[in-house]
Amino acid sequence: MAEESLTLLVGYTDWWLASRFLEGAEYKAAMGLMSYVFWMLPSLFAAVAIGATALVARSYGEGDRRTARRVANQAFTVGSLLALLAMGMTWLLADDFVRWMQLEDRAARLALRYVMIVTPGIPFIMVEQVAAASLRGAGDTVSGFVAKSIVNLVNITVSPLLMLGIGPLPQLGWDGIAIGTVCGHVVGGLLLGGALVLGRSGLRLRLVRLKPDFGLIRRILRIGIPGGADVLAVLACHLVYVSVINRMGTAAAAAHGLGVQIEALAYLPGSAFLVAATTMTGQYLGARQPLLAVRGVYTTLAVSTLFMTTAAVVFFFGGRFLTTFFTGDPDDPTAITTTGLLRIVAFATPPLGILLVLTGALRGAGDTRMPLLITLIGLIAVRIPLACLFGWDTFHLGGFELRGLGWGLTGAWYAMLIDVVVRSLLISWRFLQGGWRSIEV
Repeated sequence: MAEESLTLLVGYTDWWLASRFLEGAEYKAAMGLMSYVFWMLPSLFAAVAIGATALVARSYGEGDRRTARRVANQAFTVGSLLALLAMGMTWLLADDFVRWMQLEDRAARLALRYVMIVTPGIPFIMVEQVAAASLRGAGDTVSGFVAKSIVNLVNITVSPLLMLGIGPLPQLGWDGIAIGTVCGHVVGGLLLGGALVLGRSGLRLRLVRLKPDFGLIRRILRIGIPGGADVLAVLACHLVYVSVINRMGTAAAAAHGLGVQIEALAYLPGSAFLVAATTMTGQYLGARQPLLAVRGVYTTLAVSTLFMTTAAVVFFFGGRFLTTFFTGDPDDPTAITTTGLLRIVAFATPPLGILLVLTGALRGAGDTRMPLLITLIGLIAVRIPLACLFGWDTFHLGGFELRGLGWGLTGAWYAMLIDVVVRSLLISWRFLQGGWRSIEV
């Protein structure tokens, strides 16, 4: 969770700088989309990371360190190819992507500029994700924490220096924030990649082991692709969701972006304990101890729910303080709107904790197809249609113009709440069914 906190702090630093020192809602709207971009970039490597975590954990549980090392090396081979592909597609499609997100003119130009600056850092983001995932499977979460600490130190130092032009450095404004963020990820990738080259936690990268082993790659992807597709489906549907919101105007886009950034405080413990559930489930099943796997999941679920409920209370009663921290003005329109959104999301945080932890447990067992199906049901059949119905005055469906409720941004967040509750119920049903205990990986 400390590592996830530091990941979140990178985004918080950028948001704080943009809100405090750059005037205009356009910067907030563009930064809101950048929050999704920095969710999207690591998600591109989710299939490899999820497969690597599950197989390394299972191999460690079986006492097979040799296979664990081979998995880590093959994960880097696949990740490297994906990173090159991602860079090429980003350069080609960045302009179209920003246009699809329906930001207004100046906000769209700012967002495109940011994307183009961060694109060269994609390979280092890949190294961060794959190395940290492999180490987590081996039970090592300390390395990721240390690396993310240094990532934040670099970002917190470089971004304001370049944005404000302190000392002999040029004043780059918006570009300075993006450059500082990229510098942090470059350092993080070098540190985690270097840790595996040196053999951290028994996992060692060697050039000869990077030669493609298609049998092992198939095993990684057989587990990882459904899980990665789950992550990418969540992201894709969220991007459609944010385009629905961006259509409501720059003010709505700015408030939504700030709300999502603050909401990440609740997502943080859930995603952190997702990692714990994934690792323990995989290792205990590898050791042929399914009852301990179940016990580990329930313990993780209890602790996660405690954290998530605490976050819900903070959102409901302390929303104004949180929004004012970023905007610096309690009467700022973005702060006022976002405070209301946080009261809605407070009711979604406990079921979100259940959803995340049980998804992690199923991934650790190698059951990644059913979580994908549940994700698609929740986002495609529930969230996006309800966001249009609740948020817009009118919308088109099958050639017909339908009247919506016109609740605006608030309506779209109510749709999110309903989606999270539905998916948490479905994932609980899948876990209690128990078939995940006998899946072969």
